[in-house]
Amino acid sequence: MGFLIETVFGGLMTGMLYSLIALGFVLIFKASGVFNFAQGAMVLFAALAMARFAEWIPKLLGFDNAILANILAFVGACLVMVAVAWCVERLVLGKLVNQEGITLLMATLGITYFLEGLGQSLFGSDIYKIDVGMPKDPVFLFEKTFEGGVLVNKEDLYAALIAAVLVALLALFFQKTATGRALRAVADDHQAAQSIGIPLSRIWVIVWSVAGFVALVAGIIWGSKLGVQFSLSLVALKALPVVILGGLTSVPGAIIGGLVIGVGEKVSEVYLGPMLGGGIEIWFAYVLALGFLLVRPQGLFGEKIIDRV
Repeated sequence: MGFLIETVFGGLMTGMLYSLIALGFVLIFKASGVFNFAQGAMVLFAALAMARFAEWIPKLLGFDNAILANILAFVGACLVMVAVAWCVERLVLGKLVNQEGITLLMATLGITYFLEGLGQSLFGSDIYKIDVGMPKDPVFLFEKTFEGGVLVNKEDLYAALIAAVLVALLALFFQKTATGRALRAVADDHQAAQSIGIPLSRIWVIVWSVAGFVALVAGIIWGSKLGVQFSLSLVALKALPVVILGGLTSVPGAIIGGLVIGVGEKVSEVYLGPMLGGGIEIWFAYVLALGFLLVRPQGLFGEKIIDRV
C-alpha cells in the first residue's frame, strides 16, 4: 500500500505540472478560438530567457547574489514573454481575424518554429541550468503508517505546490477581477463582448501574456528538473492529451485531466510495464486521449457544440 501511495503521489505531482502547461492551451482557446500549438515553444523560450538572464545579469551589473539574479531574471523573462504576446497578436493573429481554423493552426505552427529558431539564435543551443533553490533531496512521509514510509522528492513536492498556487490565483483572477470577467465574456461570445465595448485586441494581448507567464513558470519548474534543452518543447506537448481529456474550454478540466494522466501513466508504468515490456509512460496519455476522442470528443468538462441546419 505504501508503494502504491508513493506511485500515486508521484503521478499527482507530475500531473500538476501537465495541468500548468495545459492551462496555456485552454486560456488562449477560450479567448480567441485558436488552438495554440506554440505553447510548448513558449515554455522553451521562457525557460531559455530565464536561464540565460540569470547568467548574464550578474556579469553585466557586477554582483554575485543568486537570489537577486533569479528575481531580476524572472522579471526580465516576464517582460520578454509579454513582448512575445504583443508581437503575436499584433503581427500574426490580429491580421488573421475570422480566418479558417486551419489557417490559425498553421499560424501557431509557424510561431512554434520561429520561437525555437529565435531562441537558438538569441540564447544558444546548449543545455542550461536553472537553479531557483528548490531542494532536490527526497523525504520519507507516513513512516509510522506504512513500513518504510512513502518516498517523495522534495523538488516535485515544491513544484506541485507552486503549480497549485498559480492555478488558484488564475481562478481568482478570472472570477473576481474586471479583466477576468471581460476575458470570460470574450470566451462566451466575441461579437457580444465587442458590442458592449470590450476591446478584443487588448483582451487577446492579455490572454497571450497570461499564457506566456504560465509558460514561464512551467519552464522554470521543468528546467530546474531536467535542465533547459530544446527537447523541453516536446515535454510540453504532453499537455495536449490533458487538454483533450479535460476539454478545450475548461480550466477545471485542464487540472483534472492533468492529474488523471499523471497518475494513470505512473501507475500503468509501474504495474503494467513489467508485463508489457515497459515504455507505457511514453504513450499512455495519447492512447487515453484517443479513446476519449472516440467516445466523448468534447472531453470531461468541455462544451458540446451542436450545429443545427
